[in-house]
Amino acid sequence: MNSSIKLNALSSREKIISAIKRLSEKYCSLNFMEVCGTHTMEIYRAGIPSLISGNIKLISGPGCPVCVTSENYVDMAISYLNEGYNILTFGDMFRVPGSKGSLETEGSGKVKIIYSPDEALEFAEENCDKKIILLAVGFETTAPLFASILKEIRNRKITNLYLLCSLKLIPPAIEYLLSSGEVKIDGFLLPGHVSAIIGTKQFQKICRQYKIPGVVSGFEPQDILESIFMLLLILEKKEEYLKIQYARVVKEEGNPLALKEIEDVFEMTDADWRGIGSLKNSGLKIRKEFQDYDIQVVHPIRVKSQPINPQCKCGEVLKGIISPRDCPLFGKLCSPQTPQGPCMVSSEGACAAIYKYGRE
Repeated sequence: MNSSIKLNALSSREKIISAIKRLSEKYCSLNFMEVCGTHTMEIYRAGIPSLISGNIKLISGPGCPVCVTSENYVDMAISYLNEGYNILTFGDMFRVPGSKGSLETEGSGKVKIIYSPDEALEFAEENCDKKIILLAVGFETTAPLFASILKEIRNRKITNLYLLCSLKLIPPAIEYLLSSGEVKIDGFLLPGHVSAIIGTKQFQKICRQYKIPGVVSGFEPQDILESIFMLLLILEKKEEYLKIQYARVVKEEGNPLALKEIEDVFEMTDADWRGIGSLKNSGLKIRKEFQDYDIQVVHPIRVKSQPINPQCKCGEVLKGIISPRDCPLFGKLCSPQTPQGPCMVSSEGACAAIYKYGRE
């Protein structure tokens, strides 16, 4: 198939799949990595690996925010519980294991799952006698949300609500994967939600530096298939290294208002990634102007995390070195009912996605 074929000519899924297979015939093998938990779940829910060429392997990277949250962070949250604090958290963090248990096992009724920022603010105002910590976990997508919460805490003069911050940045993690050489990557399906906030310039710089294709993808099966096709076109033409498939949402400059919100409240810092370690300037910390609400400043504590189960291969899964199926615990000791690592806990984790949709 001629590589000049246009996407608008590939109106059906069957045509795109056929084009992918023909363009990939010349390659012995290609590894395309997605770096977004929503992509991971949708890829396996839609059965995309079985639809495209056997020459193309889709591998999952560190795109699940809960999964890359370090054991030390979970242990620290548990330590604050033991110091008399109540913990508020969104979703999956409740069951994520640290080296000393999880919030679920150690919470003793002092952990509350919330679904909106207003719940955190209201809970704090209604419980003035309690010391409360909100777990701030996520990537660039959720950073504006936590920034707005901090501003509201200050505006409402709430004095009993603090943040324990573990916000991370995707571009440094991608650069780490490419520079480490631990896994062969031939192209990236880049996260649409993150790109909607930060734009594409950082990704473009990385793709050019390492001469590796990247496509900012939407989240429908059609979006993902189109993005795979676009990666193949970039490989063939070797011209522009970055394309935006998700152009209906993502702009090159990102979202200036959201970026301003982040800049007002946070600044870059080194951050620990589960399975990777510390990466320079890969996280966000609360600026001095808002440090009255930073629990690590107001009440600093140190924890010493214990070694995790050496059989749990979540770290290797997050780096794309192995598939979840290659972990000796997968589907045996480790399942959504008895998760041994965060990749099985989170609904966006690679292990959970393959367990639910992609088991053989």
